[in-house]
Amino acid sequence: MPTLKSSRKRLRQNVKRRARNRAEKSRMRTVVKRALAAIDDDPTTAEEALAAAYGALDRAAKKGVIHTRQADRRKARLAARLKTAKQGKE
Repeated sequence: MPTLKSSRKRLRQNVKRRARNRAEKSRMRTVVKRALAAIDDDPTTAEEALAAAYGALDRAAKKGVIHTRQADRRKARLAARLKTAKQGKE
């Protein structure tokens, strides 16, 4: 355990931030998994789930949980997966 007063405060802050970041990351992962499941089930009606995933990824990037480029990369991969799923169903 830290002995300095500032170190103790820093530890408290880190614990709070870690909990907040973990919650946001978990929420993001859940929404992305739902979008992937929607794409696999019925690609024609997956746009709503995809929009929710985009929002969750952007929110996580805005809060600093993931990097902005990682959010963009994940969104691009979701869009590509939807595109290939739509082409396969036609």
